[in-house]
Amino acid sequence: MRLIIATSNPNKLQEIQEIYTPLYKDSLQIMAFSSLVKPFEIQENGTTFQENALLKSKAIFQTLKTKNLLSQKDIILSDDSGICVEALQGAPGIYSARYSGGDDKANLKKLLLEVANLPTKTSQAYYCAAIGISSFYGDFSVHGFMYGKVIATPKGSNGFGYDSMFIPQGFKKTLGELSNQQKNTISHRYIALMRANYILRALLFC
Repeated sequence: MRLIIATSNPNKLQEIQEIYTPLYKDSLQIMAFSSLVKPFEIQENGTTFQENALLKSKAIFQTLKTKNLLSQKDIILSDDSGICVEALQGAPGIYSARYSGGDDKANLKKLLLEVANLPTKTSQAYYCAAIGISSFYGDFSVHGFMYGKVIATPKGSNGFGYDSMFIPQGFKKTLGELSNQQKNTISHRYIALMRANYILRALLFC
C-alpha cells in the first residue's frame, strides 16, 4: 500500500515518515505526491484546519485518480496545522504557514514581535493538526492538539515553524530544544497521526 503525502513541505514529510515507518515497516510505502505529479497550488480557502486538510487530500486524490496513477489501496494523507495564541485571539491559526506573507523565518519573526509587545511577553497557546485522508473508500479526518505557551525569545534550532518559541505543557524547554524523538511523542501531529492510524489500518482490510 502506498501512503501518498499531500505536502510540499519536506519537514512535514520527514516527520510523518519518522512516525509511521516503525509501525508499518515494509508494508507501507510513504511518499510525497510530487514524486508522481508536478506540484500544483491548492487553494486553501477553508475556515478550519479540518476543511483545509480535506481540501488538500481530495484535490490530490482526484488529480492522481484522473491521471490513472492510483491503485485501489492507495491512500492520500494531508496535514493542515498551525499555532493558536490565546492573547492574540487565536492568531495566527489557519494562517500560520502564511502569516507574514513570507517564509518560515518571516512568520516566526512576526509572531515573536507580537508576543514581545504583549504586557506579559508570553501567552497560553496550542498547536492543532488536522489530518485529511482520501481514498477509494471515502474521506476521513482527525485532529491532534498540543498545549503550552509561547515566549518572545526563540530558543533552540531543532524543528521548524514556530517550534523555537513554543514550550509544551509539562516541559521547561521549547520544541526547538527538544530532540525529534522527544517531539514526535508529544506533538499535535503525532497525536493526530496516531488517531489517523486507526483509519489507515481499517483501510488496509477493505
